[in-house]
Amino acid sequence: MDDDLVAAYAAEAKAAMEAEATRRIAETTDAEEEERLRNMSLKELVNSEHFVPALLSRLGAVRAALDGHGGGIAVSRCDLSEGLDLVLDLTGACLSCGAAPGTLEGVKTDLENDAEIERIRFSSALLDTFDDLGREFILAHGAVEFVDIPSVSTGE
Repeated sequence: MDDDLVAAYAAEAKAAMEAEATRRIAETTDAEEEERLRNMSLKELVNSEHFVPALLSRLGAVRAALDGHGGGIAVSRCDLSEGLDLVLDLTGACLSCGAAPGTLEGVKTDLENDAEIERIRFSSALLDTFDDLGREFILAHGAVEFVDIPSVSTGE
């Protein structure tokens, strides 16, 4: 019986959080533009200014956290093979947020639900923005992968 009660409360809390996230996203975005971006091919948008907004339009509840806390995502690398293989960074206030590990997992999960996206990984530079405890936690328990992005030499 206790397990049933815990499951019922968990389901109720999840539904309430999703409803609140949906409300917040609706308050800060143009629904028609979001729908238009969601229906566009990401592969066709890769080199356009609409690519990141189209990625954001595919996010669920984690979008409310990004928008609400002054953060976002940036694309560090994009490989087009069979599907999009993206390496992302967090931007803005999300860099120093204690909830960043959960945000990364939410971004990865939501974007990998898109048929055009093969894989989402994150720049290892993000690890430098976490304190020691946060870094240890995400490396041990996070369901995300970090990769090094080689710096570009200017030849100077």
